[in-house]
Amino acid sequence: MSTLQLGPDNVAGQALRQRIEVAGFTIHADASVDSGGSGSAPGPHELFDASLAACKALTVTLYARRKGWPLDHVDVALTRDASAEREGVYRLDVALTLHGALDDAMRAQLLSIAERCPIHKLMTTTTVSITTHLA
Repeated sequence: MSTLQLGPDNVAGQALRQRIEVAGFTIHADASVDSGGSGSAPGPHELFDASLAACKALTVTLYARRKGWPLDHVDVALTRDASAEREGVYRLDVALTLHGALDDAMRAQLLSIAERCPIHKLMTTTTVSITTHLA
């Protein structure tokens, strides 16, 4: 089981900014200026999207390393279309740029692997149960 702690960051002028402690790291979240925040950090949607992008890059890189393939690095560009989110549709378009002397078969296999990264599977095939309660 993993535990994450979150609380206000208490930075002057950034009343909505949150400090997130997870796995020994500190990251921050904030609401956009349009939403009443200070825009000083990614918002929850950006963190959600970034988790998918990071997972795809890490999964592809680790797979290529295990295979001994000449993948130098991966660039990920993710575009979100949340225009129908209230109707239950949240679209993410992920474009991977694979750098290195890879042949077409390697590139195709790495794309297939990216589709199976753990966060992609979590977002698309897993039933997530969330319980919220007062501590």
